Parts: sequence; structure tokens; C-alpha cells
Amino acid sequence: MQQLKTTESGAELTQDLGGDPEELAALFSGENGAYVESLFEDYVTGRDAVGEEWRRLFDRLLGRTAAVGHDVPAPANGAPARIALPHGAVGESLPSLPTGVFALIDAYRTHGHLIAHLDPLNEPETEHPLLAPSEFGLDGDRLDVHTQFPRFLGLAEGTPRELIDALRDTYCRTFAVEFMEMRDKERRDWLVQHMEPHHNRPALQAADYRRILRDVIEAERFEQFLHRRFLGQKRFSIEGGEALIPIMNEICEQAAELDTQELVVAMAHRGRLNVLTHIMGMPYEAVFVEFQKGLIPLDAEGSGDVKYHRGYSADRKTESGRSIHLSLCPNPSHLEAVNPVAEGMVRAKQNLRGDVQRSQVVPILIHGDAAFNGQGLVPETLALSELETYWTGGTIHIIVNNQIGFTTNPKDYRFTRYPSDVAKIIQAPVFHVNADDPIACVHAANLAIRFRQEFKEDVIIDLVCYRRHGHNEGDDPSFTQPLLYKKIRTHPTPATLFSERLLREGVLNQEDVDLIEESQLKRLDRALEQSEARNYSLAGAEGYHGLWKGREATRDSDGEIDTGVSRDTLQRIARSFVELPSGFRAHPKVLRGMEQRAKSISEGDRIDWGGGEALALGSLLTEGTTVRMTGQDVERGTFSHRHAVLHDIETGEIHRPLDLLAAEGASFIIANSLLSEAAVLGFEYGYSWVDPARLVIWEAQFGDFANSAQVIIDQFISSAEQKWNRSSGLVMLLPHGYEGQGPEHSSARLERFLQLCAEDNLYVVNATTPAQIFHALRRQVHAVTRKPLIVMSPKSLLRHPDAVSSLEDFERGHFQTAIDDPAFSNVPRATEPRTVRRVLLCSGKIYYALMAAREEHAFDDVAIIRVEQLHPFPYPLLREILAGYGTRDFVWVQEEPWNMGAWSFVQARLREVVPRNGRVRYVGRPEAASPASGSYRVHEHEESEFIGEAFARRARARRS
Repeated sequence: MQQLKTTESGAELTQDLGGDPEELAALFSGENGAYVESLFEDYVTGRDAVGEEWRRLFDRLLGRTAAVGHDVPAPANGAPARIALPHGAVGESLPSLPTGVFALIDAYRTHGHLIAHLDPLNEPETEHPLLAPSEFGLDGDRLDVHTQFPRFLGLAEGTPRELIDALRDTYCRTFAVEFMEMRDKERRDWLVQHMEPHHNRPALQAADYRRILRDVIEAERFEQFLHRRFLGQKRFSIEGGEALIPIMNEICEQAAELDTQELVVAMAHRGRLNVLTHIMGMPYEAVFVEFQKGLIPLDAEGSGDVKYHRGYSADRKTESGRSIHLSLCPNPSHLEAVNPVAEGMVRAKQNLRGDVQRSQVVPILIHGDAAFNGQGLVPETLALSELETYWTGGTIHIIVNNQIGFTTNPKDYRFTRYPSDVAKIIQAPVFHVNADDPIACVHAANLAIRFRQEFKEDVIIDLVCYRRHGHNEGDDPSFTQPLLYKKIRTHPTPATLFSERLLREGVLNQEDVDLIEESQLKRLDRALEQSEARNYSLAGAEGYHGLWKGREATRDSDGEIDTGVSRDTLQRIARSFVELPSGFRAHPKVLRGMEQRAKSISEGDRIDWGGGEALALGSLLTEGTTVRMTGQDVERGTFSHRHAVLHDIETGEIHRPLDLLAAEGASFIIANSLLSEAAVLGFEYGYSWVDPARLVIWEAQFGDFANSAQVIIDQFISSAEQKWNRSSGLVMLLPHGYEGQGPEHSSARLERFLQLCAEDNLYVVNATTPAQIFHALRRQVHAVTRKPLIVMSPKSLLRHPDAVSSLEDFERGHFQTAIDDPAFSNVPRATEPRTVRRVLLCSGKIYYALMAAREEHAFDDVAIIRVEQLHPFPYPLLREILAGYGTRDFVWVQEEPWNMGAWSFVQARLREVVPRNGRVRYVGRPEAASPASGSYRVHEHEESEFIGEAFARRARARRS
């Protein structure tokens, strides 16, 4: 390609282009386009405004034999000439084009959607000021000047009036497009070349029309059948938007032709049953059983979920005989929450396949119009699509735009013309289609999958439709939209309209239509009979197959797991900290820290928290486990404790020490995320769903930031195992601890996670040593089953002189769910329990404050027990430990207020494990609405008070 961003003289055109189409195409393509267009705009205002080489070139393009000083004629109305080069219309001579034609073409490409017939229920505007011919000097006689036109318009020659008709036919019917805001000329040209030659009409055969009609009839009759047979039951019908089914079928068929191996679909409840049966291939019988009695027997594992929330997967044979795998993600009612989860799944599946081009697995997200505008996870997930760490090669978004949100009108839930306007932040092309025109819908689907595979970027289909019933089938929408639903009741269904159209155009005859109708009704009746006659077992909906086979979730099935690592491996990991590439100049302060970390490991003592974490990750990499860690500032670590990525202070080059340790097939992925919690956590959770052999870690900048992702925690992380039989080994590192830094960054809201704990669904740990976090992370990989691991990770303990471990602690052993007091456990006891005045039980950082107070004041008659894992609660081990102490006074001590932290969770459980006649009471901060004081002095005073109370000879009366 000639690079023309040089001088206005055009002297860089060292050869005469001679009108060669290929040469001209190169001239106006890619980055050259915008530059040449700006010169052309100068040229049309006066030829002397550009250099001689450019004047000759533009004269030739316009078929003119011009003398110096001859300007392009101005429009008759005196307006300035408005000629713009048409995007894509390059490569051949364009003789004698009237002034304004190019600008007119661009105007229709840009604004034609404003007068398109997109709403099935309302007629469109027929004119718009931005498209008025007079704006381009084409009124009066100029409309009938015969000339030649750019080849991409499908109109070789004619008048501007005929050109306008062609443009309206292309951009203003039931298919409209927004794409001119895209800054990349190559992508715009591609769309022009695939839309204009045939006026956005797909070339279809009789078999294609029959297939599309079958899709629409099957979707419509299925919904009507459910409505009659199971009156009043919720199904969240797609009626009014049945065109979703031919759209999805076209994407499946074309994706397979483009060598796509798998589609991952995420959608809410509306139309889900239709997608399950007609796209995913779920048998009708399975759906009917759900309506009759539910698919989940009373003695089944897990609590299950409603039929329009669960996931499904299947292999699909296309009409050409190819195979493509389809996965429908389970989802909660929380709209759009599944979006980042699906994207994470896609990324993991692509990586598992070695799909570096991101072409083999394609995500499809199906949205509601109100949710696409209203839910913040939508723009967050769109933002992920543009970042390398989260890039999945583009998503096909389908907005089921039924122009209502439950009972809310569009004017009340969006301020933009289209719900798709949110996606303009990523400059994705938008195809608007009228759902009453299935052919236009199929054309949009075809363009969408081809564009995605060509450019690996997002694309939007705005399916403008309506909702024939209320939000659910038991709801009466006429309460709030009486006029709208009066119109909908009399509006013919999409199947009726399409059948009549095909009959009218002679594409099909009545016999063809009747055959499709009869076949569908028989199929539905037969499936209902079979569903009533036998118990139906459904493959494809189970959670533990493929890579997850044999990892079924069972309560406490793994027990203690040896997670120690040999000394040689640990020393090898330590050496990697300081083995820098030749000439690499790390920051001196960072390098000193890495050298000190390596020295501690080499000497086998005083290994800090960052060292313990690095040893865990490094050892897993040497064993062939891929490790992925993301979050805000994780490369360095919020508290400058990790430094997993080193930066050359002279060149800016980066070096990841742990990369050197990865065994063949494994990789170390660590990346700072965008400033989002919900989307990033959802993405990582979805990633963890795919391959249980990988360790996936998300770290919050501060623990309380996780509350911005509460929907992901509540609806997926804590409950997916019970609802959908889906397990995850995701690790959440949540910095937690009271250091007088105020209410915002003290608490990771431990109490909220514990409230979610039941049925062994989560590991929740508040560890106190580097060796403990080492074993906890390694347990995530070496356990057979997978549970999300919630870690109250430290802040001040990262550099606490006592929060260290010896090398022996890493070489042997396992994660300890509770730790006895070494001052007593190291002393052999007789048959009688050890005599102590009191036993303090605690979890996390407060242990070190208690130890310091005991040592300072010589409270040698008080034992301190650490509960390192709060859930699953370590009943047997704690019962054994506490039985070794002869006291009735057991005190739970925490730094969080009474109504926060672990107290409300542990108090009943502790009463089950203390010896008979033992009593359990609380010591800590009093109840509070805010997690912590904003004053450091108040913080110190509060801590001094309750630590003193913990060791006091006489207990004070406290709320407990």
C-alpha cells in the first residue's frame, strides 16, 4: 500500500497511477482514506487548494479535463459544494458525477436507518432533513441528470433520483445499519461491499425460504402449544420475536461453514425454551416433563432451578453435514449478569483448544432491550472485549427489542433512540431489523457471523419486535399499556405475515405451508404423549461430564490433602526470582526485595507472605498447572508485595520470573484488570467453569470492593453447585484487616460470605501464616472436587515480623483448618486436660495482637486457638483441640464489630465443639453500622479495650 501521509504537494506519488483500479483502490484504502478525503474536500472548494499532482488525480477521478483555476460548480442554491469520497466506492473512473452525489451516498449510509421500517407495529418516517436531496445540491433538474455510479451500489448508471431509490432500498427498508461511526475504513468498506451490490437482500433459494418459514412456524406453534396445554404456567414466550430462531439457526449454519467449532450462548429467560428446543436440540419431551412435574426428583443432589434458567449443551449437525457444539449457559434472573461469565467460558475454551486466533469458539449474548440499557454489567462487559487479557475475538450480541421493560415504556428506561446505542463505546456495527421480516433477520445474522469471523470484533443485531403477552403469561399488560396491547391483539403473527408474503410472491404454495404446519403439530402432540408415558432422562443438562467427569461435588470428600513440595523444587523457584534476562535492569528497590525473598527461602527461614504465595504458584507451574490471576494492580500487588511482573527501568520491557518455571503445556497468566469488579470477577468465574485443572485467581484491590460484584457472588459463586450442578475452583483474594485506615478498606465483609455458606459450598479461610496460604492454594488444584476459595488475605501481615514460615512448613503437611496453641500443644499432656484459665479462639490478623498482649503481660494461663478455615467448619479437629484444655471459659475474639465478622456464624458451631459445661462468649468491638472508625486513635483505643477484656480476670457484661 502506498503511504500517502506526507506532503500536500503529492510529490510522493512517484508513479502515474494511470487509472489502474488496483492502484486506486490502494490509494483510498486503510489509513490513507481519511487523509485523501480531506484533500478532496479542499479540492472541491478550489483546485488551487491542493498540489498539482493531487489536482491531476482528482480531475481524472471526476472525468474532467480541467484547467488551473476551474472550480467544481457550486449547487444552484448557492450552498457550498459538498462532495465526499464514498467509502468503498474506489477503483474505477467516475465520469461526470453531479456535485453532491458522493455526500448523498455517505448520508444514506450514515443516516438511512432514521427512516427505515423497523417497528412491526408502527409506520416509519418517510423523510428526514439529513437526507433531503436539496442538502446535496440535487434538487430540481439535477435529480434527473443521467450519469454513472459507483459499482458497489448495484446501479451502474442512472439518475440521482434512481440512485436515491436504490439507496432507500438498501438502507431504509426492514434492514438498517449503523456503521459509519467506525473509525476503521477497512471494516466500513467490507460492510459496503457485502450490503450494497444486492441492496441488502440475501440470495435465497426456495429451500431457504422453506427453512426460514419452518423456523418461524415451529417457534410460534411451540409457544401456542405450551400456552394451551399448560395454561397459566410461566414460560416467558418469544411470541412477537419469533425471528430470533431463524437468526440463531443462520448463525449456527454459517458459523460451521466458517470452521467454528463451538458457540457459547448466554441469554435471559425470554425465549429460552424456544432456543433450547429449536437451536440447542433439547427434545420437546424434556420441556413438557418440566411443565408436568419437574425434572428434578426429590432425592436428587442439589436444589435445582426453574426450567428457564438451567443450562444445556449438545452437538448439532448442520444442513451441510458439519458438526458444531452448542453450549447454553445457566443463568439467574438477574439480567445481564451471565454476560461476563459466558465471555470467561469462551476465553477458557479457546485457550484449551489452542485457538489463538479466537475463531473456533464464538460467544453469542442475547439481551433484552431494557436490560441492555439499564444494567451496568453491559458496558463493563463491552469494555472487556477490547482488552487483550479478556479478548474473545468478538461477540455477537442480539437484542430482543420488544420495546417494553416489564411494564415500563421505552421513554422511561432509555434516553437514546436505540437500545444498542450503549455499544457505540466500542464502535461495533449495528444491524437493526424488523422482526416481522425473517428474511432481513437472516441477512443480519449472516452478516454478523461473517463480520465477526473476518475482523474478530463485536457486532450487534437489534431485533425490533414486540411482546405478545405480558412479562409472563400470567400477567395482564393492558393494565399499563392498553393502547399498545390493543394494537398487538389485532396485529398478525410473524408466521402469518411471512406465510402470506411467500404465497403472494409465489415462492411457496399453500401445500408447502400446510405441510410445515401439519408436521409441527404432529410432532408436538407425539412428544407430549411420550413425556406423559415415561420418566424422561435428559443428557446434556448434567454438570459433571467431559473434563469434569469424576469431580462431582460431595461434602468434605477430599479430607486432608498432602500439599507439600520438595526442598529442591522450592529452591529452584527461589532462584527464579533473581535470574533476570541478560541486560535487564530491574528497579533497585524491587530487586533488593526479590533477593531478600530468595535468600529467606535459601536459608529456610522467615519466609514472608509474598514468598509463600510465589512458592505456591511456582510449584503448581512446575507440575504443569496453568495459573491465571487478574484483578486491579495484581502484577505489583496493591501493597507492593508481589512484583510478579518486573519492569526494566531503561527500556520498559517486562519480565515475569515465574514464567521460567512453567512445565510444557502450562502457562502463567497475570494481568492488571480494568477498574471493574463485577465484570472481571464474572469473567474469571466463567473461566474457572471450563477446566478444573487450571488455577484461576481474582484479587480485589481491597476486600470491600468485592461488594460491587455481589450479584456474581450470590447468583453464581455461592449457589451454582446446588442450582445447576456446576462447580468452580475460583480463588478470591480479599484484603481484610483492621489497621485504622477507616471504614472503607478495613473489612472484606467476611460476615456476608459466611451467611452464604451451607452444604460445603465454599471454602472460607482467614489464614495466619505464609505456609497456610501456600497449602490452601495448592489444595485448590490437588483436591478431587472443586469449591470456590474465599481468602481474607492480609495487608499489614504481609510485612509483619512474626507472620513468617520456615521452609519445612512448605515441604510437608497440608492446610490446617485449625491450629492449636504452640505454647501448649508442644508440651506433652498427661491424661488430664491442661489447666488454663481461659481459651481464646480467633481467626486471622487479630491472633498476632493477642499473642503480643499475652507475651507483654505474661498471661501464660490463657491459650489462643486459631480457626483458619471458617467453612466448612472444622468440627472434629476443634473438638479434639478444645478437649485438651481444662476450662469452662471459651471466648471468641474478633476485631470486627459484634454484628460483623465471624461471630454470628461461629457462635452456635462453637457451642457444639466445646467440652461439656463449657460456655462460649464474645469479645470484640460492639455492634456498629459502619465497619470501622475513621480515626486511627479511636481504632487503637477500641483494640486496646477489647484485647484487655479478652485477658481480663473478670468478664464484663457484653452483648453476645
